[in-house]
Amino acid sequence: MIPPSAAPAFLDRAGWDGAAILPLAGDASFRRYFRVVRGDARAVLMDAPPAHEDSRPFLHVAAHLHALGFAAPRILAQDLDEGLILLEDFGDARVAEVVAAEPTRERPIYEAAIDVLRDLHRHGPDMLPPYDMAVYQREAGLFTEWYLPAVGLEAGGGFAAAWEAVLDTIAGRHDVTVLRDYHAENIMLLPGGALGLLDFQDALAGHPAYDLVSLLQDARRDVSAELEAAMLDRYGALDRAAYAILGAQRNTKILGIFARLWRRDGKPRYLAFQPRVWGYLERDLAHPALAPVREWFDAHVPPTARAAHWVAA
Repeated sequence: MIPPSAAPAFLDRAGWDGAAILPLAGDASFRRYFRVVRGDARAVLMDAPPAHEDSRPFLHVAAHLHALGFAAPRILAQDLDEGLILLEDFGDARVAEVVAAEPTRERPIYEAAIDVLRDLHRHGPDMLPPYDMAVYQREAGLFTEWYLPAVGLEAGGGFAAAWEAVLDTIAGRHDVTVLRDYHAENIMLLPGGALGLLDFQDALAGHPAYDLVSLLQDARRDVSAELEAAMLDRYGALDRAAYAILGAQRNTKILGIFARLWRRDGKPRYLAFQPRVWGYLERDLAHPALAPVREWFDAHVPPTARAAHWVAA
């Protein structure tokens, strides 16, 4: 977490000359974050190397969310040639840590997070690219590309056809903004009780059930089946078959991504989340709407390859 060499000059141009640059966080991508401190003023520096990350979608979605009245970080300065963006600092009250420290706050915070989605889904997606069949298939394919080799298996035929069958109607829904990574580690508690949104640069126009899955089938923390059911009821009218289908698709993708982070990127810590993700996936696959995909998994992924005990290897 050494700051990029261009950071001091960038901060000088932005009026933050002499500010301290402190490590804040990295994530599963090539992006890194630093806290910038000068006196009592604070901001967040996002380092998104242009060779690996395109920050223009982040700026577009941030503007879209702001226009709708949602709390995305304000953009204080930017230099896309260097991959540097200075953001409003939302502080340290991240939902994941808050509910871990104060479990009694879990339900009201999740209720507020559901309300954000319900409000967001009242608006159109503002010319975002579509979450179409090609994207769904590419994401699901990460499972056969990365997870199966990690457990010593080869992909059998019919994987894409099975997903085609269950995603056929969903892939045509492009009516809401899908943030795509809406979960407890990407939501901040702000003064006054508002929720701050982070990590939305991959947003697409898609189905309203997707971000509900992101929140309620969280790969990084346990969300009880009781809380999941209560929050779905709070959201209101929703195609539960679509929720199960998108849950299965997202969790299949995540299993592949976490295996890739381990094998390709040298980030083994994500492997500890695999058993939880398998639990969600097994539950989703039990829905009748997932029959073709469930049959493929039953034929090609034995139970011993599902529990992720291979992590220790």
